[in-house]
Amino acid sequence: MKIHLSDGEWKLMDRLWEDGPATITQLTHALEGDTGWSKHTIITMLSRLEAKGAVTHHEEGRAKEYAPLLPRQQAEETATRHFLDKVYGGSLGLMMSTLVDSRALTQEDIDQLSAILEQAKEESS
Repeated sequence: MKIHLSDGEWKLMDRLWEDGPATITQLTHALEGDTGWSKHTIITMLSRLEAKGAVTHHEEGRAKEYAPLLPRQQAEETATRHFLDKVYGGSLGLMMSTLVDSRALTQEDIDQLSAILEQAKEESS
């Protein structure tokens, strides 16, 4: 199952992937400086993430403690595929051409991509 995350959900999931599990109070304190979100906003977002199957919770005394169910790698792969499909019609070549044409690639980027492509070539042989 592919779970799509909004920008706000990414911020919340990042915190859970880094520091989870966490309570609503802990998440509110951790995110308030960056987002300004209230406790109620966090609760709403956690409810949505739980409905999507991205997080789970258990009772820890009087507080609910939330933990990610969705692995970061799976979320990254889904988001990357969604971006590639939405912006470039699924064409990795078109995306790379755009990056090269805009001169956004450094020599280090080119070397890294070359190594990735070489490894992919070896694995497909």
